[in-house]
Amino acid sequence: MKPAQRAGADGVPEYLDRLRFPADPWRIVESAYNAADIGVTETLFAIGNGYLGLRGNVEEGRDFHTHGTFINGFHETWPIRHAEEAFGFARVGQTIVNVPDAKVIRLYVDDEPLLLAVSDLIDYSRSLNMADGVLTRDLLWRTPSGNRVRVRSRRIVSFTQRHVAAMTFEVTLLDKEAPVAISSQLLNRQAGLDEYAVSPGSKKMADPRKAEAFAERVLNPVLHRGDDARIVLGYRCANSDMTLAVAMEHEFDSGGEFEQLTEVEGDYAKHVFRTRGVPGRTIKLTKFVSYHTSRKVPPRELADRCNRTLDRVRADGLTKLFDDQKAWLADFWERSDVEIEGNAKIQQAIRFNLFSLAQAAARAEGNGISAKGVTGSGYGGHYFWDTEIYVVPFFVYTSPDIARNALRFRYTMLPAAEARAGELAQHGALYPWRTINGEEASAYYAAGTAQYHIDADISFAVDKYVKATGDDEFLAREGIDILVQTARMWADLGFWRGNGDESFRIHGVTGPDEYTTVVNDNLYTNVMARFNLRAAARAVRELANTWPNEYARMVVRMDLGDEEVSEWERAAEAMAILWDENIGIHPQDALFHEREIWDLANTPPEKRPLLLHFHPLVIYRFQVLKQADVVLALFLQGNQFTPEQKKADFDYYDPITTGDSTLSGVVQAIIAAEVGYHELALKYFWDGLFVDLGDLHSNTSDGMHIASTGGVWASLVHGFAGMRDYDGVISFDPRLPESWEGLTFKLTLRGSRLKVTVRAHEIVFDVEHGPGTTVHVRGERVSVTKFEPVSVALSHQGPRIAGAPDPKAFKGAVRADGTVITSSIPLVPGSDEN
Repeated sequence: MKPAQRAGADGVPEYLDRLRFPADPWRIVESAYNAADIGVTETLFAIGNGYLGLRGNVEEGRDFHTHGTFINGFHETWPIRHAEEAFGFARVGQTIVNVPDAKVIRLYVDDEPLLLAVSDLIDYSRSLNMADGVLTRDLLWRTPSGNRVRVRSRRIVSFTQRHVAAMTFEVTLLDKEAPVAISSQLLNRQAGLDEYAVSPGSKKMADPRKAEAFAERVLNPVLHRGDDARIVLGYRCANSDMTLAVAMEHEFDSGGEFEQLTEVEGDYAKHVFRTRGVPGRTIKLTKFVSYHTSRKVPPRELADRCNRTLDRVRADGLTKLFDDQKAWLADFWERSDVEIEGNAKIQQAIRFNLFSLAQAAARAEGNGISAKGVTGSGYGGHYFWDTEIYVVPFFVYTSPDIARNALRFRYTMLPAAEARAGELAQHGALYPWRTINGEEASAYYAAGTAQYHIDADISFAVDKYVKATGDDEFLAREGIDILVQTARMWADLGFWRGNGDESFRIHGVTGPDEYTTVVNDNLYTNVMARFNLRAAARAVRELANTWPNEYARMVVRMDLGDEEVSEWERAAEAMAILWDENIGIHPQDALFHEREIWDLANTPPEKRPLLLHFHPLVIYRFQVLKQADVVLALFLQGNQFTPEQKKADFDYYDPITTGDSTLSGVVQAIIAAEVGYHELALKYFWDGLFVDLGDLHSNTSDGMHIASTGGVWASLVHGFAGMRDYDGVISFDPRLPESWEGLTFKLTLRGSRLKVTVRAHEIVFDVEHGPGTTVHVRGERVSVTKFEPVSVALSHQGPRIAGAPDPKAFKGAVRADGTVITSSIPLVPGSDEN
């Protein structure tokens, strides 16, 4: 991870060049163009709505790291070829497709092209406004002949019109007349087509976080038509048979005469506008684009949909599109904003993370929420378990409809999950660890398919959603099937072992920590499986009492008997939750302490992250974590652990957690705050807050880390405000950082929107919408109604422990067999470190 350049006077670490990226509470601003980090800025200035995403590529198209236009769920398939085959291995790879690029608008003045990397730019500014969802670029260009040209562009992906993007491009000559040409293009870059082949590129190295590259043609053209008014292209994926159509249309105003040329081919189309530029007279191009995709509908029908969409948007006008965008975001921020009093840098970064969540999920509808949203091709556009643990909770408490859509997508995947369970000789359903279309796409089962905990993670999100919203209809018709089939999987996967008292064991699984694989009785897995079993049993019994007709249908549909439900409850109560009496902590798995400790403190920085520098078998032999595992369980199921156990577990696992995954720091921040490491909690929070803005993992160019953005919200609300939701009971035990004046956020609970403000000496609740709710503050029950705010005095902000857990505290600890735990670093023979 990149270190901060310095800490500012306000104590906030400085990961950004603030002369180039100034702090602004509502905008991400770039005041100077620099091609050196263009991959990062392409991601930071990406815009999307959860369905359609446009990377922040410059309009001219020549200067780029990775061109990208992505549609959530639109993918190509390919056969996974294993060097050595085995039954049940994943067979079908899935990778998101870079769809035809409509961002390209090229400018020529006096036949000279505007190319940012080589042009004389007198002034430059680009900004992403998070209040109105518009990406704007303003620049002043001096042409080789000395003519100054003002160029202003705007770009939007609509939240209200799911299939629509729009762009404006304005050119004003300041000094003298000149011929002006604007070429607005539509390019199928997936076919390798581009007028330019210049790119800074990136170093090639084995990195499992990157998407698979296609070796063959993906998008086969099946229709292309156009005239001076509108162009439509249609495609079919070579293997997945998914279909796509894209249409573009323009409005052009030069204030005088102009000539228009149109060219349309299967992979390439453009409208070219030629006119005579006059000083002081603005030439304006407006570009409307519509994308429609399907798994079955032929491209011709999709083309008709594109035409209908553009007809409607053109009739409504550009102003309405921008106004509707601003209104949608105003409503989003009214429900979702988190405010830190008195610091523009923190406020900017928080809003950027929350805005990224909206861009990743708002209009996903019918699809999942991918690891990179629609900002890049990292992880192949796949959906993982972290959607339900890190992302869905944010929407549960701020935008429940978006959370419901995400969970309904998992419901539609249930048949494929049932089939996958059968392949692995299990009853019930087993969700794929990574997927787009519902089939397992992980070629490495040890760190992929073996993460059975995804079933419990999805069930956790279902239970969280139903309790927070009261949406019993979703539970009765769809959610119950997820809970039943995942509970069946756990009951079948586990087994009974008797040695005195019987216990229920789960073997051969991998927890969230991918540096420790295929183990027995992983703590996180067992704790979450126990929750899954209990939640399913409780839901079935509540359904019988409150929705008897739906219960009767479910019993027939699921072929479920009461004795099976009772067996779930018995297995949950007997679940093996391991405890090491010698060391006084919960072991991550049955043999975790048999390994030696990896000496992270003395591991050279150039050897991080470990997954890029050490073979998995080397890593697996050590006590070393890629990300929080036991510590994540302490958060999600915190009411199942004592404060003393949490403190002991955190003291042990924090020093051996690498943070090589961006999923880790935000969780460590929450538990560090709870157990008292207030300085460490803030450090981890900064790491999560700036992970993409500061490119801390050196891979922001692949796309945003969407789960981490959800974790930022969790760090604020669960970490520093101390909010917990166990069994539907909302409680608060704040841990406000000493340097913060206040923290304010909103929660939507069963139709009521609650505004919460935490300060050093009080927590204030104010009902903004709905009848009100009941919460608990450090054991005290507090009723909040819509009539007036309620203030609860705080005598402290929890325990305060300076520094961090001592990494040497457990070195030399004795195992149960009397052997001593030691630490070391595996080194390559002949390396400089030997």
